[in-house]
Amino acid sequence: MDRFKRVYQQGMLDVMEIWVDTETGVNYLFHRNGNAAGFTPLLDREGKPVVTPQKDSVSS
Repeated sequence: MDRFKRVYQQGMLDVMEIWVDTETGVNYLFHRNGNAAGFTPLLDREGKPVVTPQKDSVSS
């Protein structure tokens, strides 16, 4: 299983994506424009990380 999954994408040259950590549920914003890029936690209006509830994963 991949730890991060892309759940949203917009743009071709000026790209913005939202990725979710499948273990913690924390959402991250990825932005790329040309050769520059950044990846940061997505925060709510109170400054807390946006968390997507995750289904219980089966440990192997």
